[in-house]
Amino acid sequence: MKISLSSKKLMSTVLGTGVALTVLGIGNSDVNAQEDADVYDYADFPQRVTNDAEPTGEGELRVAYVSDTPFEGTLNYNFYQGAPDAAFIDYFDESVLTIDENQIFTQDGALTFELNHDDNTVTFTLEEGILWHDGVEATINDYVASYEVIGHPDYTGVRGSTPGFTLIEGYNDYRAGDADSISGIEVIDDYTATFQYEELPPSLLSGGFWSYLFPSHHYEGVEVADMPDAPQTRENPIGIGPYKVDSITSGEAVVYERFDDYWRGTPQLDSVVVQTVSPAAIANSMANGDYHIASGFPTDQFPDVADMEGVEWLAQLDPAYTYIGFKLGHWDNEANEVVYDPENAKMGDVNLRKAMWHAIDNDTVGERFYNGLRWKATSLTTPYHATYHKDDLEVPEFDVDLANQILDEAGYEYDGDFRTTPEGEPLTINFASMSGGDTAEPLANYYIQSWRNIGLDVQLTNGRLIEFNTFYDMVENDNESVDIYQGAWGVGTDADPSGLYGRNSAFNYTRYASEENDELMAKINSQDSLDIDYRTEAFHEWQELMAEEIPVIPTLYRAIVMPVSEDVVNYSLEFGFNEDTLLYNVGLSESE
Repeated sequence: MKISLSSKKLMSTVLGTGVALTVLGIGNSDVNAQEDADVYDYADFPQRVTNDAEPTGEGELRVAYVSDTPFEGTLNYNFYQGAPDAAFIDYFDESVLTIDENQIFTQDGALTFELNHDDNTVTFTLEEGILWHDGVEATINDYVASYEVIGHPDYTGVRGSTPGFTLIEGYNDYRAGDADSISGIEVIDDYTATFQYEELPPSLLSGGFWSYLFPSHHYEGVEVADMPDAPQTRENPIGIGPYKVDSITSGEAVVYERFDDYWRGTPQLDSVVVQTVSPAAIANSMANGDYHIASGFPTDQFPDVADMEGVEWLAQLDPAYTYIGFKLGHWDNEANEVVYDPENAKMGDVNLRKAMWHAIDNDTVGERFYNGLRWKATSLTTPYHATYHKDDLEVPEFDVDLANQILDEAGYEYDGDFRTTPEGEPLTINFASMSGGDTAEPLANYYIQSWRNIGLDVQLTNGRLIEFNTFYDMVENDNESVDIYQGAWGVGTDADPSGLYGRNSAFNYTRYASEENDELMAKINSQDSLDIDYRTEAFHEWQELMAEEIPVIPTLYRAIVMPVSEDVVNYSLEFGFNEDTLLYNVGLSESE
């Protein structure tokens, strides 16, 4: 089963001021109690259910997707943008490529591949007999169609800017509207196609190839620009997974029924129901047996329900991180690239950004809010990619005095309670932060108070927390009421940062770009980086650049904890391919 993307660990410091402790939800009288609170390490939990009974082959699996906001309902991998939609897609569609525990593609999926380094080609072969949920057989044309849709000039989504796309010969001409097809893709027969690349960078084997088929016959007659909102995407989506969509309650739930013609074998359940459940209600719902699995269970609630009866707690490193992003420019839709404009951006001064990093204490945030199940982040290459993660990266440490000194020397002087700009103008920083869970508001308040402690007037955008879909709509569209924002990224199988921080990435929400950033990303994805030491050094240089330029402050690495009913079998959070725990083998055992 594919589980959401996210990351891990723990540390500890002391806040040191009664004000900050209160903002954290900890009064001075509670300090000793908090210091004695349980601190957990995700590595101490199992990653796979211990119930080793045979599944009954029937029954309904009830899954709670924990969220305080409706899922958007863009139910196709080519078009979705938020993690909630991906969670619902996962139950009816699946990747045709598989990965091992080191995030490298294997040959265990529906699609296999062969690289030829002599001529920079990749030959893809699709398994015969794979059926879409409407009974139509999938062909290699459905794989090629994904590239043609994502690369189409009228495509409005956020994908298609990584080397796995842009290095295909003719792709950029097609994307610009200068060609009717991608010249570097040749379909050999119904199950085979060859892709001609300009070069074969190492990232191709760790997430660089697109991993999903596109049901082109299902969208026949629909223009690419209309596909994200078409009924084929929102009302009657199809896939190749073990369960097919039976019904959708918009924003709330999806009911799936067994697909008897699934290519790997017979699924072990009659049906699956995935439903959004609010963070405030999930603990009681699991305790009452309303659901078998709670995906996205709030880690801050775990200590209070660790002894819940009838469930087993699994945990895993979450290949993700939270961060504070600074708006430094805007997105050019016509050029499909970032316009970095620090001179005209309120947050354009790196001294201001550095002082704000020094002002926050994420060691204590991780321990006090999340009992060690989140911990201070340093690098934008997370420990999930251990080979490339720079353990000894030097970053601004928590130091209020140094933060004040930096602002003083940069000319941010006090005018009453708050600092002004170096030009003497009032400085109000609008901070967008998402709603969700018990910690969302106190955590946002903690950061605001921390920045006010160094004289910065930081206020919530619109005076409140913002629900998920609205938040990302504002951030993506460079809404002028957002100067900084608190977000999170799942990092995926490949550590390549170009999909999030590249000049041509729509996901580069900070709108930071520089020649040095371009050069390092090119170095990371060059053929020279087939040498692991060379690529590691390139990653280390990029992490150092981002710690110096500070377009974002990485705040927390993460672990996920997940309650799973004791009658669930073959369910796992383990990384890598294991057919025994794929979704079609997840089932229920006999009740005792």
